[in-house]
Amino acid sequence: MRSLRSREDSRKSPSVVRRVTAESLLRYASLRGPSLPDNPQQRVVANPILDAGKRAPAFTLPSTDGEKFRLTEHRGRWIVVYFYPKDLTAGCTTEAGDFQAALAQFEKLGAVVVGVSPDPISQHEKFAAKLKLGFELLSDRDAKVALKYGVWRTKKNYGREYMGIVRSTFLVDPSGKIVRVWDNIRVKGHVDKVLQALAEELEA
Repeated sequence: MRSLRSREDSRKSPSVVRRVTAESLLRYASLRGPSLPDNPQQRVVANPILDAGKRAPAFTLPSTDGEKFRLTEHRGRWIVVYFYPKDLTAGCTTEAGDFQAALAQFEKLGAVVVGVSPDPISQHEKFAAKLKLGFELLSDRDAKVALKYGVWRTKKNYGREYMGIVRSTFLVDPSGKIVRVWDNIRVKGHVDKVLQALAEELEA
């Protein structure tokens, strides 16, 4: 009878929605692979991506230049913050290479470019060295910054759900306000669009 009541109670239980921390999300990924909890009644609620017009959340992250990158220390300059899933993968290699190829143009327009992913600094350094990157890569190991910006979300691949970075870019103006957002982007041609948007903002 106890077994029967347990099954009946489980059928009557409403779906559970949990808001979890970045640490617990990464714990699932590290212990069980990049997947959601086994209980299908549970689903992770992530923050929505930030809209243009919002103030860019401040953050401090380890950087490939050996120092801490503090967003607030770059107030007064345009900043391109792009979030990408993983170093040394095909799409992320292409995207980083495209930003590097256009880096001189971004700098001419007075903009700083930084890439952010959950990879450790040691991996970032290998990635940066391989591509000879002239801009900083930042390590967001606990995904706290990704969660603040709303880019750490549920992803699907071959029917499997898991939490990870949704490739996205934010253009932040000198006052610290987000003026352009590109969500779930396609790599091809993306950097050109960001560069054009920056030029348009400067002309406005």
